[in-house]
Amino acid sequence: MTNTPTHRERLQACLAGELPPDRPPVALWRHFPVDDQNAGSLAASTLEFQAHYDFDLVKVTPASSFSIKDWGAEDTWEGHSEGTRRYTRRVIQVPGDWEKLKVLDPGKAAHLARQLECLESIKAGLDGQTPILQTVFSPLAQAKNLAGGNQLIEHIRQHPEAVAKGLQVIAETTTRFIEACANIGIDGIFYAVQHAQSGLLSRQEFRDFGLSIDLPVLEAARGFWCNLLHLHGENVYFDLSNDYQCQIVNWHDRETTPSLLDGMQQFQGTVCGGISQHSIVYKDAAEVKRQALDAIQQTGSRRFILGTGCVVPVIAPAGNLRAARHFVEP
Repeated sequence: MTNTPTHRERLQACLAGELPPDRPPVALWRHFPVDDQNAGSLAASTLEFQAHYDFDLVKVTPASSFSIKDWGAEDTWEGHSEGTRRYTRRVIQVPGDWEKLKVLDPGKAAHLARQLECLESIKAGLDGQTPILQTVFSPLAQAKNLAGGNQLIEHIRQHPEAVAKGLQVIAETTTRFIEACANIGIDGIFYAVQHAQSGLLSRQEFRDFGLSIDLPVLEAARGFWCNLLHLHGENVYFDLSNDYQCQIVNWHDRETTPSLLDGMQQFQGTVCGGISQHSIVYKDAAEVKRQALDAIQQTGSRRFILGTGCVVPVIAPAGNLRAARHFVEP
């Protein structure tokens, strides 16, 4: 390839298992607190972030509440370092509340529609050669935010039928949202799975209330070429990652097993990671570069995207983000 490849071309080569034409892809993403409460301001902040760092994909990161506010959830910004918000009103108070949830129409439900509007603005503001991924929280992750983490697990174990009914409503709404995203013409979704952790649910519990719900939802995303599975937390059920049939997997590879190399050997697609959240905030550029070099050595730059194991905290120094982005330059 004689000309500098586009972000799309570089990423497509990576996903095909080829050595990158010039350098490994790099992708970092962050929350934009306060700005994420308005479609226009979230789009503007996302585009500004991309214009400054020139990453190989744009992962659109709304507040987690975007997917459940239309059911009545409420939250507030209190300065969390990751940019996340605290829930002030949970929709699920008692087991019977799961059966009161109604399927939402993303085009008519105000907060889902706002996120679709944001996506359209981001797509219009890019060059057409930078892949766009919309964050989609798994139904179980949304259920956690509707009920609270401890209460969700309690309900799963004591009132499984009620939770199952609620999850089906969330799953149908999520499927419709993914279909609406596809109509906009984005490239994939960032599918956030938060309960595939042995410290939260047993393997069978996760299969019953997580995986079995996720797979039908993801059928709506099969037309995308760039889906990214995020396995959040520690001691994740990484061996289930291939079941999701996503092209990319991302996890906290510096904080938990498997290592980047072991994950690459288990997962059939592309791995994304290599830099710890802690280092990109509290260490210097030299440490960021050291971890990036180690990640490249582990993977041989094949089927590998340099990134962090999770969202970049909003307090991360700009110099560390620049170090991650420009370390891979030829």
